[in-house]
Amino acid sequence: MPDIIICEDNKEIGDLLSAFLKKENYTVAIAPTGERAIELFEKYGAKLLVLDIMLPGIDGFAVLSKIRESSNTHIIIASAKSDKDSKLEGLALGADDYIEKPYDIDILLAKIKGVFKRKYAVEEIIDGDLRLNTVQHTLAVGGKPVVVTEKEFALLQLLIENKNTTLRKEYIFNNIWGSDSDSEIQTLTVHIKWLREKIEKDPKNPKHIITVWGTGYRYE
Repeated sequence: MPDIIICEDNKEIGDLLSAFLKKENYTVAIAPTGERAIELFEKYGAKLLVLDIMLPGIDGFAVLSKIRESSNTHIIIASAKSDKDSKLEGLALGADDYIEKPYDIDILLAKIKGVFKRKYAVEEIIDGDLRLNTVQHTLAVGGKPVVVTEKEFALLQLLIENKNTTLRKEYIFNNIWGSDSDSEIQTLTVHIKWLREKIEKDPKNPKHIITVWGTGYRYE
């Protein structure tokens, strides 16, 4: 999973922002079109998206709407459209922030660093009686340690970080195993079964990891 996807049709701007972000040790993917941004996101996911509005093909608003159907990943709109209506539309569709072009790259970097510090630099994730230590990759349920594999931990963390959001099987698989993995998507079903046995009071009637038939899974 890349840390950041930059959806920007201006190659110079995209390359410049990518270079600055890589210097800060972020992994970056650049999408020159809205269609490519959606393709990259659905295949690999991302922790943050920097999204232009005026793009060839589908515009940034359409990209935003599509991604918000299945993900709450952080989205910053960076656009030359500075009118109030555009800003309101972007925020109404689910953007987390809206900055105008030309932007001060130091300000944008500061915003991105703030997002990662608040949202992703968490050492412990607590949800009810579940405690995930994201540094040591350990899990406790009801105060008792539970042994999990690296894949099980990553899968549970991904689901919890997208709580109440249905994630497609392909999206989950590509995030945890990678699109070039030799494993088959059926392995996801097996890992979901194992996780339920470890965190659910009644694995056959799960209350946390819910199957959304024909689509994927949702954590509640």
